[in-house]
Formats: sequence, C-alpha cells, structure tokens
Amino acid sequence: MTVLAFVIGIVLLLVGLAVSIALHELGHLLPAKRFGVRVGQYMIGFGPTLWSRRKGETEYGFKLIPAGGYISMAGMYPPSPKERAAEGRAGGGFFATMVQDARAANDETLLSDDDDRVFYRLPVWKRVVIMLGGPIMNLLLAIVLFTIAFSGIGIQTATATVAAVSPCVPASSTATSCAPSDPASPAQKAGFRSGDVIVSIDGAAVKTFADASAIIQKSPGTQLDVVVDRDGVRTPLVLTPASRAVGGTQVGFAGLTATVEYVRQPIWAGPEAAFQNVGQVAAIVVQLPQKLYGVIESTITGGQRDPNSPMSIVGVGVLAGEAATSTAPILDRVAFFLSLLASLNIALFVFNLIPLLPLDGGHVVVALWEGVKRLWAKLFRRPPPKPVDATKLVPVTFVVVVLLIAMGVVLILADVINPLSILNP
Repeated sequence: MTVLAFVIGIVLLLVGLAVSIALHELGHLLPAKRFGVRVGQYMIGFGPTLWSRRKGETEYGFKLIPAGGYISMAGMYPPSPKERAAEGRAGGGFFATMVQDARAANDETLLSDDDDRVFYRLPVWKRVVIMLGGPIMNLLLAIVLFTIAFSGIGIQTATATVAAVSPCVPASSTATSCAPSDPASPAQKAGFRSGDVIVSIDGAAVKTFADASAIIQKSPGTQLDVVVDRDGVRTPLVLTPASRAVGGTQVGFAGLTATVEYVRQPIWAGPEAAFQNVGQVAAIVVQLPQKLYGVIESTITGGQRDPNSPMSIVGVGVLAGEAATSTAPILDRVAFFLSLLASLNIALFVFNLIPLLPLDGGHVVVALWEGVKRLWAKLFRRPPPKPVDATKLVPVTFVVVVLLIAMGVVLILADVINPLSILNP
C-alpha cells in the first residue's frame, strides 16, 4: 500500500507537470495566434509523436519524452541570406553547418520571402509578449496553486482555543506524566477548561496561541489577568505562570495545550508566497555554479545536502511520493503537493527568463536588441536595420543546451544517490 501511494504521488506530480508545460506553451500559443503568426505545431514533450490531431493549420499532440514542450511558429528568424557560402564560418565547419541547418529548418516554415504571417516581422513588443506569455502562465498558475493551499485549505495554526489543561508542572521538560509530588499547573489553578478561547492576557488582545505563549513565557511568577470566552460568555481568570529553566533562562509555564486548526490566510497570501519563491529561486539561479558544486561534493562524499540546492524532476518526484506515503492528515498532504507544484512552476518561470537562447529570455533579448537598433537608426535618421538573424547564435545555443543536459544528468544522479527528503531532513 505504501509503494502504491508513493507511485500515485509521483504520477500526480507528472500529471501536474504536464499541465504546467501545456499551460506554458498555451501562454505562447494564444498571443501568437492573436497576432496572426502561423503556428504549425503545439506539442507536449519531445521525440517521436505518440498522438496528434490537426485543427485548422495547427497540429496538437504529445511526444514520447516528457521533458518540456514547444510551439512551432513560422519565421522565427528572417529568411536565409542568398550568399550562404559567406555566412556562419566564424565558428568553424561544425558550427557553420549547425547555422545553415537552423536556417534551412526556418526557411521550411516560410511560404515566401514576403510571407507576413511570421514571427520575425512582428513589432518588438508583440514578440516580447509572445515569448513572455509562457513564463507568465507558469507564474499565474503558481499564484493560483499557492492561493488554494493557503486561502482555500489554510495553514495549520495553534489557535487561541485551549485543547487541554495539564494537571501539573512536571519535574522536567521531558516528563510525559505527573508524579504525586508535582505541583498543580498554573492553568489548572486558574480554572482554565478545555474549549476556552483566550481573548486577552494582561490587557493585550490574543489572536493565536503564539500571542498567548509570548506573554506567558516572559511573565514567570507574575499575576496575569486573563479573559476567556467560555461557551459565549466572557469569563475572567487570574493566571500566575510558574518559572521553568529553559536554556539557562527562566520562562513562564502555564500548562496549556492549544487546539490546532486550519486557518485560512488572506487572499493575498498566495501571491505573496509566489513572489517570495521567485526571489528564492532567482537567488539559487544566481548562485547556480556554487550550488551545483555543493551538490556534486555532497553526492561524492555522502555528506549532508543543502536543502536549498537545486533538484531534478526525479528529486521533486521523490518528495511528492514521500508526501503521499506520510502519516500527515490528508489536507496537509494536499496542501504540500499544491505548494510543491506551485514551486515547480516558479522554477519554470524564473529559469525560462534567463537571457540565453534557447530559453524564452534569450528570444526576448534578441527582440529587444532589434528594438534598440531600430530606435538608434530612427534617432540618427538612418535606414531601418535588417531583422536580427538569431541563427548566428546557434553555436551559443548549442553550448547552453549541452550545459543544461549536463546539469540535468548531475542533478538526476544526485537525486538518486543523495536525495533530499521530507521524511528524514
């Protein structure tokens, strides 16, 4: 049963990832079609096609390798120059061939040299909107998932409602039962009952058990006037916390246990969590070489892995499987899964904004560079420049792809050999 639950957790994560990828590509597809660009394919995955169906001019389908997705837009780059022999030789024969292959593939999407339903002819702002549409879709999905987890389900919080009253002050903090010689607890002496809702302590309003604990802990031996709501009636009590040594410091002890409930957070908690995650993931991306080195080192030595280190989809799948098999309440597991999937979408959002081809951020930079060139020409009354030929950057793209594959292999090995875990952090 545990193995089945683990597998179900992984499958649910893969389904969630597939939906995230599908929405990412939809974020590209909708503005592309809205701006009149001809889209040949909308595919989830890479490699051989498992299933597809054509609707209008676009083929929609799924491919074998679930490692991403893409849409095929006509004319991502301008047509190949006529004098091909003189082009693309700077990177050597291998890279020159890659450049020409990229141009040939792009030319196949063009109907003619004056084809106007192509990406490269769009105004710069429209190209930026199309390329940012995918990452923004991931950000919006993350906000929705975090909002469901925090405002729909809520966060388990120790409330101001008393769950139980300890009958004594144990002789030690590790004691689990009362000895005959243990004195009665201050809460019992004060007359607290299970179900009482603490309204105020020493004149200070109390909203959560943390509020009450803070006042009690800093008031050992001090008489405190307490107001509780008991069955709808405001009832005054007098509490004098006992003094206990904790870490060399005397703190107040009352003997109260809080009721833990799901407390729904304000509607803005989801967006706040999403943007906090954006900052955290961005920090990891900035420190990626250092983080990867730490992952490699801990994998080789078997040392403790940094909980904030990057993970592959394998590692995220393990966390989802562990959450499914844990003994936590079902709502806790659902909230964790939603937050995990939301964090994965934040990672997709941030990672795709890296300004390198073939990532979306790289295409945005190319479009903005062309915009700068056009503005420069307009300011100095020069002829409009030719569209930027991004196929010349294919060698750079190749290097980036190789590095991404290498990073993926390293992280997968690390997640198999020395995985992060929620069960044994």
